[in-house]
Amino acid sequence: MTRPFRQVDVFATGGTHGNPVAVVHEAEGLTTEEMLRFTEWTNLSEATFLLPPTDPDADYRVRIFCPGRELPFAGHPTLGTCRAWLAAGGPPIDPDRVVQECGAGLIPIRRTGDRLAFAAPPCSRFGPVDPDDLAQRLDLLGISPDQVVDAHWVDNGPGWMAILLASADEVLGVVPPAGSHADFDVGLVGPAAPGSDADLEIRAFFPDASASIREDPVTGSLNASVAQWLTSTGRIETPYVAAQGTVLGRVGRIHVEESDGEVWIGGDTTVTVSGSVTL
Repeated sequence: MTRPFRQVDVFATGGTHGNPVAVVHEAEGLTTEEMLRFTEWTNLSEATFLLPPTDPDADYRVRIFCPGRELPFAGHPTLGTCRAWLAAGGPPIDPDRVVQECGAGLIPIRRTGDRLAFAAPPCSRFGPVDPDDLAQRLDLLGISPDQVVDAHWVDNGPGWMAILLASADEVLGVVPPAGSHADFDVGLVGPAAPGSDADLEIRAFFPDASASIREDPVTGSLNASVAQWLTSTGRIETPYVAAQGTVLGRVGRIHVEESDGEVWIGGDTTVTVSGSVTL
């Protein structure tokens, strides 16, 4: 079948500076295997598939895939899918708020001008990291234990372990590990230098379908759970801006705010490709 398709750039302005996501509309009838195969074919970090909602409070339902697996939630696909759905003429129940149904439940998305922001979902794993688990990650990343300020599980779907370093420069100096490493979803965090246009520098590493480690350009889910961690421990106050994608030549900017008892993760979104795909 020929289905409507959009590719959306997320967390940056200009259309080609953030993290792209492939969005397939009208995905009814596709099997999980077909969705997974298409995701791997795009060679992007994620692809999503729009479906009718099953919950009466949701505006749409989405299935989110990265190479090799389905995710219950991911951040930049959430904002990108919402932008694609709105661009296709999707009518939200509430004109100021879109509700996405996904594996993690119902995710509210705010509309403030052209910017979209999602409410950070609760983490399924949130707490101190076992020293052996941390030591394994540090060894693979070439990070000395005395560089680590703190580490925490911040898993809201993909499996993130967050490691806080002393500075953005230390974060930017890390080289991704070579070889195959399953279950290696690691986020690095470091405070930016005074005078920077962002408050934090973030990097995210994850295994692809072959377990090779890839770096994600800009990662909404990691930024969401890191924000929950750092604000709950008093290490940072909102509002703040996080930078991500610097070493990849991207200029991702994630805008973090708190309101209505929620942490909101926002960014700019641009539809860069519109057309159809045969699936």
